[in-house]
Amino acid sequence: MNANRYEIKWLSQNKVCSTPNGPALFMNGGPFMIRRTIEQIESMIQIENDLKNLKDVFIQGVSIDSRKIEPGNLFVPFKGDHSDGYRFVEDAINNGAAAVLWQKSVPNPPVDLPIIIVEDTLFALQELARSYRNELNVKVVGITGSNGKTTVKDMTANLLALQYKVQKTEGNYNNHLGLPLTILSLEEDTEIAILEMGMSGKGEIEFLTKLARPHAVLITNIGESHLQDLGSREGIAQAKLEIIQGLEENGLIVYLGDEILLKEPFSHYKGSAQIQTFGRASDNDLFPSDVKLDQKGSTFRTNASEVEYYLPVLGIHNILNALGAMLVANYFQIPFSKMGEGFSSLKLTKMRMEFVEGKSGEKIINDAYNASPTSMKAAIDLVSELPGYERKVIVLGDMLELGDQEKEFHFEMGKGIDPQKIHYIFTLGHLGAQIAKGAKTIFPADRVFSFNEKTQLIEELKKYTNTESVILVKASRGMKLEEVVDALQK
Repeated sequence: MNANRYEIKWLSQNKVCSTPNGPALFMNGGPFMIRRTIEQIESMIQIENDLKNLKDVFIQGVSIDSRKIEPGNLFVPFKGDHSDGYRFVEDAINNGAAAVLWQKSVPNPPVDLPIIIVEDTLFALQELARSYRNELNVKVVGITGSNGKTTVKDMTANLLALQYKVQKTEGNYNNHLGLPLTILSLEEDTEIAILEMGMSGKGEIEFLTKLARPHAVLITNIGESHLQDLGSREGIAQAKLEIIQGLEENGLIVYLGDEILLKEPFSHYKGSAQIQTFGRASDNDLFPSDVKLDQKGSTFRTNASEVEYYLPVLGIHNILNALGAMLVANYFQIPFSKMGEGFSSLKLTKMRMEFVEGKSGEKIINDAYNASPTSMKAAIDLVSELPGYERKVIVLGDMLELGDQEKEFHFEMGKGIDPQKIHYIFTLGHLGAQIAKGAKTIFPADRVFSFNEKTQLIEELKKYTNTESVILVKASRGMKLEEVVDALQK
C-alpha cells in the first residue's frame, strides 16, 4: 500500500480532490468504476445469450438509474411494484450506456441494442461485484451495528486517509443492492474500502460480509431498531454478529465492550481473529478520559496515549464511535499520535448530529436521519449537558420498527427527560404523542407540545427560538423532520 495519498472516494464519484495537508472528499457525481470488456464480464457472471459481436465493447462503471448514465456505463434495470427500469433501456443507451443487463423472464428484449441476458439482474449484479471484489488487491473494513454505523464509517475513512487511498460507502448504500454497487465503485488502486452493512432480518449481514470478505469488522452497538422483525435485542445481536462469518483469516474484530450482548458471545470465540474492544469502562482495550464538551464538539484523551484529541462533532456517544474507528485505524498502522489530524477535518454525513444555525440565530442539531431509543436517549443526554445555552428545546418524532412495545418505548423516553435540563418538548406523530404523554408526568403541561401536523409544530416552535436557544431535531427517517430544520432556516 502506498503511503501519504490522502484520498477518500464516495460511491458514484469520479474526480480526485486531494491535498498535501490532509484528506479531501470526492464531491461530484460520476459512474461506478469497474472497467471491463464484455468478454471479460462473460467470465465473471453467467450469461444467457451470444455476445461474440459485443466482446470488445468496454464497460466503464455501473448505473441503476437511466437519468444518471455516463458514457460507457453498464445499465442494470429493475422491475418493482411502482417502477419499471426496462421502460428506460433505450434512454440509457441514448445517454451513453455501453450495454444493458436484461432479466431472462422479462419479455421482448430489443434485438438492435447491446443486451446482456441473465437469469436474474440482481443476482448477476451481486455476482459481478463478488467477482470484481475477488480480483481487487484491496483491504476491506466492514461496519455494522444498530446505531452509529455511518458516523463510524466517516471517522474511520478520515483516519485511514492519513496514509492510504480510501473509498467508503455513500449514504445508506449498505444492503443487498447498495453494497454490490459500492464494491463496483472501487477504483482498482483503492487500498482500503470501508463498507457499511445494514440489515432488517437474519441472514442479510451474513450475505453481505461473505460478499465483501472484510479484513477488519466493527460492531458499534446493539439497540432496538428492527425489534419488529427480530423480536428481541438478543435477536438483533445475533444478526449483527453474522458480520464475522465473512472475516478473512487472522483479521480484526472490534466491538463495543460495554455491551453484554456482544461481550458474552465473544468470551467463547475460538476463531483466528484478533479481538479488541472500546467503551466507557476501563476494562476495554480503548477507553476515554478527560472528556470535555463544548458547543460544537469535544476533547478527550485515551488510555493508549497522552494525546488530547478534538472531535468536531457533538456527544459522548460520538467519542465512543471515534474509539472504535481508532482501533481499526491503528490495526492498519495509523499511530494514535497522528489521529488528531484525521479528526480535525471530519465532516459527518448530513443529518447525523449536523450543527446548523436558524434564521433567528438559534443553534440546531439536525439528527433527523434516523432514531431508536438508544440513539434518541444519547441525543437528549447530549443536549441536556451541552453548556452555553439559556433555552434547550427538543423536537422528537416517531421511532419506527420497534414492534409490539413501541408505545411503551416512546412513553418511557418522555418520562426519562429531565425537566431541570430541558426547557421545552415538541413531538410529532401518534407515537411522538406517547413521548409527550410520558413527559407530562414530570413536566408542566405548558412546556410540552404534541402535534400531528408538521406545519402546526413549526409555527408554534418558532415562538420559542432565539439566539440563546439550542434545538435538537430527531426522529426516524420516515418522519422527515429535516423539514422542520429547513423551515427554521428560512
